[in-house]
Amino acid sequence: MKNIVKQLRKQAGLRQEDLAKQLGVSRQTIIAIENDKYDPTLELAMKIARLLGLPVEEIFSLED
Repeated sequence: MKNIVKQLRKQAGLRQEDLAKQLGVSRQTIIAIENDKYDPTLELAMKIARLLGLPVEEIFSLED
């Protein structure tokens, strides 16, 4: 699954540590998500979407 978390996080002026703290996960989790090494759970994906103010499907997309 591809995502634009890194781009959106930077636009929001958040550091990886800031985003991780607000979501209740580790910075390593954010790094893994941003590098497409980890697909977040549905719950985490929805928390990310809510925090960034966008629908989940605008942040995450399935690879063809």
